[in-house]
Amino acid sequence: MQRTVSIIVMGRVQGVFFRQSTREKAVSLGIKGEVRNMPDDTVHIVVTGSSEKLQELITWCHQGPSRAKVTDVRVEEVEDRSFEKFTIER
Repeated sequence: MQRTVSIIVMGRVQGVFFRQSTREKAVSLGIKGEVRNMPDDTVHIVVTGSSEKLQELITWCHQGPSRAKVTDVRVEEVEDRSFEKFTIER
């Protein structure tokens, strides 16, 4: 069963290739959605996939790429969305 979640990643997550690394991880898991930097220095991810694959991505978000320093990850179930692929939004 597909579900959609919103993930907010906090810490040193901008300027460390977090969006690109998130895209690579999501594509490898077969997850579709989008990622963007937010004005408050967080990264916001909205993704649709199976519960198992979403949990793998959420677990990865707690660490992120090597240069990131993640301090918190907030996950919220949101209304189902349909994405054609995974994109980096600007």
